[in-house]
Amino acid sequence: MSSFYLSKPYQPPPAPKNLPINDPWALFGGISPKRFMKDYWQKKPLLARGAIPAFSLAAQNGDTPLASPIAYEELVKLSGHDDVESRLIESQPWRFQHGPFQKKIVPSLKKPNWTLLLQGMETHHPAAANILSWFRFIPDARLDDLMISIAGIGGGVGPHFDSYDVFLIQMSGRRQWRISEQKDLSLNPKLPLKILKNFKCEQEWILEPGDMLYLPPHIAHDGIALDAGCQTWSVGFRSPSFKELLQEGLWRLAESLEDIPELEEKFADPKQAATENAEQLPLELIKQLSTQVEKLKLHQIDAFLPGVAAYLSEPKQQAFFDGPTKPLNPNAFLKNLAQKQLKPSPQTRILSLGKSVYCNGDDVTKNQASKVISAWSTLSADKFLKTSQLSNIEGSSLYEAYLAGWLVFDQ
Repeated sequence: MSSFYLSKPYQPPPAPKNLPINDPWALFGGISPKRFMKDYWQKKPLLARGAIPAFSLAAQNGDTPLASPIAYEELVKLSGHDDVESRLIESQPWRFQHGPFQKKIVPSLKKPNWTLLLQGMETHHPAAANILSWFRFIPDARLDDLMISIAGIGGGVGPHFDSYDVFLIQMSGRRQWRISEQKDLSLNPKLPLKILKNFKCEQEWILEPGDMLYLPPHIAHDGIALDAGCQTWSVGFRSPSFKELLQEGLWRLAESLEDIPELEEKFADPKQAATENAEQLPLELIKQLSTQVEKLKLHQIDAFLPGVAAYLSEPKQQAFFDGPTKPLNPNAFLKNLAQKQLKPSPQTRILSLGKSVYCNGDDVTKNQASKVISAWSTLSADKFLKTSQLSNIEGSSLYEAYLAGWLVFDQ
């Protein structure tokens, strides 16, 4: 029997509530998150050997070798779910398919030259969510998701580049990484994937389980699986364009005009004179619109930020929320809240803008009691809430979020 079957799953712990960002971390090769952000983030690659010390410690102590927290069989099963974004990539020749996949479609570990990619795994497995919590020294608004890649020998997605930062954590088997800071990022138009036309390797390493490689945006890279069942866990960060952010902010700003009653007033022009240029937009209309625009302060960033925060808090398209089958009434909810932790559903996203909190695209602190606002602030910062300070919860956004399945109690 191969050593693959004689290993035990690694159990990643969740990050502590208060991350020691000034202390050295093994995750970054012995430097602190503060120094990492200053010297490496969006600047240059970082290779961290033994980023997860548990793997090398198990080997040194002669313990059973550690493997990925999620086995091949479970990943194949997840790839068949409608709410999991999955892709199957095969080389020689290059082929690309979108999931969901039937079990018979995914190649066995014995076959070479294939890769199965599963996005958003933090919403489907607690181990992935725990790994993601390690990176909360970077703003939540920048976080995209955790993708898992499992491959047969020779599996990979070809030399490519990403427009965002990525942490590549080796979780099972070995992977060879080749990288380049080349300026030529042109793609091969003849292939079904975004593969670089002229990749020229400048550095290369073989990553063992527990190693990690950080790459800033636009660093060309190519990863090849050297072992069957090779797993790489990729923590990716979103990098929306200014166009995207402004469009989303403006769209939500337009929606917010519904809350300004005086804008329902009709345009009137009792002083309009007879004109010889009827085809021209009237100056009186322009003048009155200018006055309204000045009142809205559209030239100030504060007008856009609520819409931007709401947009960045939206869950992924595949997210599905199912409320509790036997929902607690408001009194039972409050009793539970004093004894158990209330947490965001794995699919839920929460962001704060000052004292306002946005959950799954909604401002959940708008028109809420001060204690409810405080509760949401705690949920946003700590990702859990346990309190006996609340009362009159019926009709509050907190209770409604629980009924909608956005918030769930720890079992």
